[in-house]
Amino acid sequence: MKRPFPHPKARHPLLLTLLTALWLVTLPNIALWRQLSQLPEVSGLRGLLFGLGFAVGIAGLTHALLSLLNWRWVLKPVLSLFVLSAASGAYFMSSYGIVIDTTMLVNVVQTDPREAADLLNWRMLLSLGVLGALPLWWLWQQPVLTVRWTRRLAGNALSFLASVAVLVVSLFLIYQDFASVMRNHTQLRYLINPLNSFYALGEVVAKPLERDKGELQPIGQDARLALPAQAQAATLIVVVGETARMGNFGINGYERDTTPRLAREEVVSLRNVWSCGTSTASSLPCMFSHLGKAAFEKRSNNFESLVDLLQHAGLAVLWIDNQSGCKGLCDRVPNTNTSALKAPPLCHGGECHDEVMLQDLDKRLAELPAERRARGTVVFMHQMGSHGPAYHKRVPPAFKRFMPECASNALQECDRQQVVNAYDNTIAYTDHFLAETLGWLKKRPGPSALVYVADHGESLGENNLYLHGLPYAIAPDVQKRVPWITWTSRAFAAQRGLETACLKGKQDMALSHDHYFHSIMGMAGARAAEYRPELDIYASCMKP
Repeated sequence: MKRPFPHPKARHPLLLTLLTALWLVTLPNIALWRQLSQLPEVSGLRGLLFGLGFAVGIAGLTHALLSLLNWRWVLKPVLSLFVLSAASGAYFMSSYGIVIDTTMLVNVVQTDPREAADLLNWRMLLSLGVLGALPLWWLWQQPVLTVRWTRRLAGNALSFLASVAVLVVSLFLIYQDFASVMRNHTQLRYLINPLNSFYALGEVVAKPLERDKGELQPIGQDARLALPAQAQAATLIVVVGETARMGNFGINGYERDTTPRLAREEVVSLRNVWSCGTSTASSLPCMFSHLGKAAFEKRSNNFESLVDLLQHAGLAVLWIDNQSGCKGLCDRVPNTNTSALKAPPLCHGGECHDEVMLQDLDKRLAELPAERRARGTVVFMHQMGSHGPAYHKRVPPAFKRFMPECASNALQECDRQQVVNAYDNTIAYTDHFLAETLGWLKKRPGPSALVYVADHGESLGENNLYLHGLPYAIAPDVQKRVPWITWTSRAFAAQRGLETACLKGKQDMALSHDHYFHSIMGMAGARAAEYRPELDIYASCMKP
């Protein structure tokens, strides 16, 4: 049987992989080349030669990978995946100053449609069109030369070896500068597009495999209440703040009065607290873990959390979520999600302002088992808070105190002061929400307390960085320094022997999310083998 004549313009598959690799190393890597050009140690002619060698090395590595995937039925889909990944990565890295690593990829996977919609804008569509749609249109127009599989295998092998050789030679020629730059500017490795996305994806897939595939490991099996039998049942509200910068709270010394209502309350605000991570996906499970940041990141098993332990202690536990979810923390306790309720004027456009969590709260608590409520109640409230980039959507119109604000989700389009105004409005609304929560607590019978701690901070355009999620080692402090606010009723303070003056003495003490698990246990009056009093910030201020 005669083979059909090849298309006169048919291109060899290895030519398509080469052209794709060369394209990917140019415009889709603009964030990398821009940051590289700003490094003083690789400036001038030497810097130009270094950049050229670096680009050739990246192209060689990319083409080596594409050579392994160069097969008849998967070639164009694979090239399309590389192009689309590079186009989306280029937009987000250039627009928000982020990098792409494991944490950022987990954030993407866990983003719900509502959060994804906040990121859509004309700049994104234009970028994806130029860097993604146009190259894909050209790619799918190209006829591909049919090559016998044995020749294709041989060609792929030779192409792979040649690409690796190009990579090795290029790095050898620039090794001295390459080693120095990679050691001193580790963030660059997260900008190599789209290899950064595929590397992060590999880590996301591999990490769960490193941990025990068995059931969630229990904790707090011996949990109990360490309170006198006659002690009146207390109510503790634990507010999990979202994307809150410690430095933008008026009660922490910020030049703007973003927290006028909290300033009138007898609260203690700690100003030197550091987060577990720089995103909800990394911080939230970590701060609720008994392990602490270092051990949590190296864990070989997954464990129950603080929420489970308080449930084991016999307390009535309720989780109310006004965001995309509790990251598995509330799966084993009574919980509800308020983010999609139909409750005007607090809810519109598919999301609700945080005050909605106070609606029907008495009714929700009454539905919890009476025998548990008799021991005490802990309510976790997970805020929408200051979730970006659409800060303007987080605040009801009546609470927009700082104007003009950025009303776009493309923050780079706005003057930086407008971005700060929009963000500060979210802090002012959090101030209102916390004050309203305190008002609800003051009407409750018995002792009561509130603890507010945010999961991570935020960048607002400093050094052209926006949002959050940078690798912890290179993230700026504003993404890692978070507020920790405590309020107790006089009855609660008297019952637990908590001395407010002592707690205020810790205002500038270096603390972190490592203290969170043990401190909330202490406030709830729960004890278990996992409890470490030295990490309970309240313990040393509780006098018998």
